[in-house]
Amino acid sequence: MANRPALSRRSQGRVSRTILMKPQRKRRIILILLIVVAAGLAVGLTAYALRQNINLFYTPSQLAGGEAPEGARIRAGGMVVKGSVQRDSHSLTVRFQLTDFKKQIAVVYTGILPDLFREGQGIIATGHYSRGVMQADEVLAKHDEKYQPPELKDMKPLSQ
Repeated sequence: MANRPALSRRSQGRVSRTILMKPQRKRRIILILLIVVAAGLAVGLTAYALRQNINLFYTPSQLAGGEAPEGARIRAGGMVVKGSVQRDSHSLTVRFQLTDFKKQIAVVYTGILPDLFREGQGIIATGHYSRGVMQADEVLAKHDEKYQPPELKDMKPLSQ
């Protein structure tokens, strides 16, 4: 019983219910608990931040079928329907139809469209979908693998 600390007058005669730990062991347990709490907090904050930035991709058929969550930030991709582009003469608002050749959805975008945007061209619109209309915040136009910027059209390939 030499290793055991002396009991105080108050606890003499009774068995103490607390576990006596060496100071080094107590510090290790506290350190491990702090690391676990900090890691849990970091994972939780990261998951919360990533949830805010996720843009799920949907086709017009999926949107028309109701697969996308209403009002959530999403990406929709497809081809711009020929003859569907309507530009507002008083603002930068553009309305057009997007298709995957099965279904069509209406897209409304306010802003300057990319130079490659045209009817029959593939695009990706990022924004919110509700009540059958995609309100786009961003429109990206795709180009085919043969695209070459105008500045490089006159360049000759390097000889081999």
